[in-house]
Amino acid sequence: MTPDQPRSAELARRAADFARLAAANVTRPYPYAPAHLLTGPDDLLPPSHHHPAFCGSYDWHSSVHMHWLLVRLLRRYHDHVETAPATAVLDRHLTADRLATEAAYLRANPSFERPYGWAWLLALTAECRRLGPAGERWADALEPAADTVAELLCGWLAKAAYPVRHGTHTNSAFALGLVLDSAPVLDRPRLAATVTDTVLRWFADDHDAPAHWEPSGQDFLSPALTEADTVRRVLPSGDLARWLSRFLPALAPGTPSSLLTPPTVTDPADPQIGHLVGLSLSRAAALRSLAAALPPGDPRTAVLADAATAHLSAALPHTATGDFTGDHWLATFAVLALEAAV
Repeated sequence: MTPDQPRSAELARRAADFARLAAANVTRPYPYAPAHLLTGPDDLLPPSHHHPAFCGSYDWHSSVHMHWLLVRLLRRYHDHVETAPATAVLDRHLTADRLATEAAYLRANPSFERPYGWAWLLALTAECRRLGPAGERWADALEPAADTVAELLCGWLAKAAYPVRHGTHTNSAFALGLVLDSAPVLDRPRLAATVTDTVLRWFADDHDAPAHWEPSGQDFLSPALTEADTVRRVLPSGDLARWLSRFLPALAPGTPSSLLTPPTVTDPADPQIGHLVGLSLSRAAALRSLAAALPPGDPRTAVLADAATAHLSAALPHTATGDFTGDHWLATFAVLALEAAV
C-alpha cells in the first residue's frame, strides 16, 4: 500500500459539511431511481427490498460512493468530522445480512451497475480496509459482494472487445481506474492483472483523441482525460509522457481549449446539465494526477495544473448547495479532485 498524499487544507475545511451531507444522503429513501428490471407485478417492491444497504442517495451507485465518502472522511479527516453519527450510519447499513442480500442481487443481475457501481463497491471495500481495525467489520461484511463484483468484472472483461468511451456512467476507463486503485488494498492480484491487461489492450495504441469534441451536453467524465488518467496508472512516467504525446499531441501549447477550460453550466439544478459540474471535478482530478505523473521539466505539467485549478474554482461552489440534484453525488467527486496528487 502506498502512503497517503498530504491532506487537502480545502477539504479539511469542508469535511464536516461533506460528512453530514453523506450521512443525510444515504439515509434518505426518496427520491430514488431504481434500476431494477420489472418482470411482473410482484417486482413492484420498495428499493430497500433489493438493496437494504444501498437504498438511499437517489440511486444505487450514488449510495455506494456516498458510503465511501463517509469512510474516507473518517479515515483522513477524523479530527474534522463528527465520528459518532457517521459510524452509526455505517454500522447500521454495512452489516453481513444486508450485504449478503446485495451480493445475491448482483449475482442474480450480472449486468446491474456495470461497470461504474461495481468499481465503487470495490473502492468502498478498499477504503474500509484502509481505515484499519475500525473499518474491518465493514470490510468483512462487504467481502462477499466484493468477491461477486471481482468475478463478474473478470468475466466481463474477458469478452468485452471494446471500451465504452462516452462521458457518463458506463465509461470503461473511469471504472477500471478505480479498480486499479482498489485491487492492491484488497489483495486481488488476479483482478489487478486482468484490469491492467485490459487497459493496455484497449488504450495503449490510441492516438489523436478527438478532444476538441468535448464536452458533450451531459458528461460528468471527460472521455480523453479519464482514459489518460487510467493509462497513467499502468505506465511508468517516461512511457506515459510518450503515450500522452501521441494521444493529445497539441497539449503542450494548451489545446484544445475546450478540454482545458471549465464547461459552461447554465443550470446546475438540471439533472443532466448539472452533470457538467461533476465534469469539472473529474477533469480536475485527472489533470492534477497527470501533471504529477509526468517527468520533471515536462512543459505540459504547468498546462495541466493550471487547467485543474480553473476547473476546481468553477465547480467547488456547487458541491453542497442544498439542492439534492447535485448534493446526492458531487461531494464524492470533489474529494477525488481535492485529494488528487499535485
